[in-house]
Amino acid sequence: MTLLDQMRAKSPWILHYNTGACNGCDIEVLACLTPRYDVERFGIINKGNPKQADIFVVTGPVTKKSKKPLMNLYNQLPEPKVVVAVGTCCVEKGIYDSCYGAVGPLDNFIKVDVYVPGCAVTPEAIIDGIVDAINIWKERKYRGKKNEE
Repeated sequence: MTLLDQMRAKSPWILHYNTGACNGCDIEVLACLTPRYDVERFGIINKGNPKQADIFVVTGPVTKKSKKPLMNLYNQLPEPKVVVAVGTCCVEKGIYDSCYGAVGPLDNFIKVDVYVPGCAVTPEAIIDGIVDAINIWKERKYRGKKNEE
């Protein structure tokens, strides 16, 4: 087992993607990374490469233009993967409900494991959602190793 594999065994890494919203929730996701909230204490590291991520954090409603890149990123995440929908727009289209470019909430396209509603979501709510996602990820990872034996 490489050092990278050992680190990932203890700490899930996240990939954050905005599907085309106002960026209010994105600002709050980034606030979680600041020293005030310090999500790295949970071992959470925000990665830019989907092949290195375990938890997919998505903000905004799915739009016509973002659907294909969203699906491409999702398919590149290794198993076990956990998806977190952050913000009312991602959960139920929110203010974009009647917009021609918004084609649906996230769970119309991929399986969502954790919902964090709100407009804009507070960093505390996002952290709670990520912690729930970590627990789901650890359970799936343990179940997967158990099945391998």
